[in-house]
Amino acid sequence: MKSAHPIESKDETVRQPPRERIVATASELFYRHGIRAVGVEAIAEAAGTNKMTLYRHFASKDELVAEYLRRLAAEAAVFWDGLEKAHPDDPRAQLRAWLKSVEDHVSDPGQRGCALANAAVELPDKDHPARCVIEQFKIAQRDRLIGLCRATGIAEPDLLADELFLLLEGARVCAQSLGPQGPASRLSRMGDALIASHLATV
Repeated sequence: MKSAHPIESKDETVRQPPRERIVATASELFYRHGIRAVGVEAIAEAAGTNKMTLYRHFASKDELVAEYLRRLAAEAAVFWDGLEKAHPDDPRAQLRAWLKSVEDHVSDPGQRGCALANAAVELPDKDHPARCVIEQFKIAQRDRLIGLCRATGIAEPDLLADELFLLLEGARVCAQSLGPQGPASRLSRMGDALIASHLATV
C-alpha cells in the first residue's frame, strides 16, 4: 500500500508550481504533526512561499485540509485498481495481497496510521469540508472490500468485509499505542484466518 503521506525531496518540492508545493508540504506536516497543530504560516514557510499565495490557491486552511485528504483518497483508489491488475480474475489473491500490503503499512514504524482516520478524530465538526471527504473515502473503501469478498463466492461477504475492515482499523490504532511489533504484527495471519473460516462454509 502506498504511504499515507507523500514524501518528496526538497529539490523536487522546490521545482513544483506553488499550489502543488503547498499541498505536498501541508500533506507532510499534517500527517507528521496533526492537522490542528500546523498553522498556515508554518505551511507557507516550509513550502517556500507566503500566506498570501497560499490563500490565493485555498480560501481557507479547511479547504487545504480537504484537498490533502482528497488526494490521499485518490491514491487509495489507484492502489485498489493495482490489486485488480496484479491478480486479474482472482479475488482471493487480491484479498491476500491487500492483507499483506496493509500489514506492511501498519508495521512500518515511520507511519502514523490512516491519515483520514486521524483527521476524523481531529475534525469532529460535521460541517467541516473535510468530513465529507473522510466519510466518502471510508464508505468507498468498505464497498471495495465487500465487492472483493462477494467475488470470492462466500455466503456472507458483507460480514467478512466488515471483519477485515475492523481488523485493519484496530491494527492501525494498536500499532500507534503498542508499536508495530505488538498485536498489529499479526494482522495478516488473523485476516487469513478470517478468510479461511468463511471459505470453509462455501
